[in-house]
Amino acid sequence: MRIAQVAPLWERVPPPGYGGTELVVGLLTDELVRRGHEVTLFASGDSLTLANLESVHPRALRLDSNIKEYSVYDMLQLSRVYEAASEFDIIHSHMGYNALPYVNLVNTPTVHTLHGIFTPDNEKLFVHAKNQPYVSISYSQREPRLGLNYVATVYNGIDVNAHEFHPQPEEPPYLAFVGRISPEKGTHIAIQIAKQAGWRLKIAGKVDIVDKEYFERQIKPLIDGKQIEYLGEANHIQKNALMGGAVATLFTITWREPFGLVMVESMAAGTPVIAMNLGSVPEIIANGRTGLICNSIEECVDAIHKVAELNRYACREHIEKHFSVQTMVDGYEAVYQQVLAERLNQSGKVMQFHDFKQKSQLTEYNFAPRLRSKM
Repeated sequence: MRIAQVAPLWERVPPPGYGGTELVVGLLTDELVRRGHEVTLFASGDSLTLANLESVHPRALRLDSNIKEYSVYDMLQLSRVYEAASEFDIIHSHMGYNALPYVNLVNTPTVHTLHGIFTPDNEKLFVHAKNQPYVSISYSQREPRLGLNYVATVYNGIDVNAHEFHPQPEEPPYLAFVGRISPEKGTHIAIQIAKQAGWRLKIAGKVDIVDKEYFERQIKPLIDGKQIEYLGEANHIQKNALMGGAVATLFTITWREPFGLVMVESMAAGTPVIAMNLGSVPEIIANGRTGLICNSIEECVDAIHKVAELNRYACREHIEKHFSVQTMVDGYEAVYQQVLAERLNQSGKVMQFHDFKQKSQLTEYNFAPRLRSKM
């Protein structure tokens, strides 16, 4: 099958440090190539991929201080994608609403994975294009009132083998926080929990320009290098070591995050997660088995004393079973087949797949909600 994967240009695929969407796109793309598909990745020019790479800019936009109008590069990329649409059997967009104005200009169907949230502004465009095939990355992400045509929920996956398992936390004990330093991620809440509980906290994550004032005013004054440490932006190996050595990872979000990849990475390392009960958290953590879901700072503080009783092997097994890259790609292959079959039925024409070589036998994919009964 000839597939176009369209990634945001803000970050490299895969990201050298923190970056959820770009990491998922990279893993999905490379696994599709391994399964015999002909894949073209549209992403920044510094991306690393097994697929054919097409780019309108040599490096991630966030690294180029000369760029003032980022949306211009998104438009350039999407123009290139849809000008070449006839070369693909299916286009897979990870760019939210940006691709919607282009989709009806071509015959090649587009699958849209929604990695973000709905806003009063962008939902107008989604409703306008509500019949497009959408994939949610969690059930909590969906807004039924919008009436969008969801064809599946496919949870983000990771390469579990690339995450070293840590059977025991390090001594002396500490808590970990990994993620963008921002109000939405609740870095200040993680610090408050650690201080209230009297625990050491190690923080790793990038500070975007929009969050610089938040960091300078609310976070930096609390960093003492002893109880509260800030390690800067961490790469994959550093993140794995940091979370794997912790007693628990704090996931103290203040918004309905569609999918918290940090939770998955932490559990893959064997470290349970203490998380606020928002967004996708109940779909990812098996409460009381691979982490503890809380509704307040006080509950998070209490959870620290209970989390050491959880089985770190169970955390790893939970990720291997539900959040591996193989499971994710099985889901997307099933989505592609479904969308192409529906297009075939609508057109009444014989659709020819080009150079379709499938090395693995697909099994029937269950689109019913997974894990919900266990949460």
